[in-house]
Amino acid sequence: MSRSSTFKTVLRSAGLPAVAIILMGFFGYNAVLGPNGMLALKDVKREVNQRNVELAGLEKQRAVLQNRTNLLDPRKGADPDMVDELARRQLNVARPDEVIVILKKPAH
Repeated sequence: MSRSSTFKTVLRSAGLPAVAIILMGFFGYNAVLGPNGMLALKDVKREVNQRNVELAGLEKQRAVLQNRTNLLDPRKGADPDMVDELARRQLNVARPDEVIVILKKPAH
């Protein structure tokens, strides 16, 4: 009986520190070697830089599309050249070798 109680006493006194050490080891491992750990930080920074470059390209493309949309806005008075260009493209009456000459409107 004394042997069994000694084992239980040791288990009770060492159980909580053992669980704490295991938990600290788990979290320490993940903090350094885990998917979001210190060693993965370089890859995360590289991916963020790639995404920022991609975002800059998309914002530039968005600005071009926004400009074209503004030129076609009927409330502001659609740009006749842009309307003509789109109509000719949609109706398939523009040729690839065609040159469009834009004439200035007379000032009033």
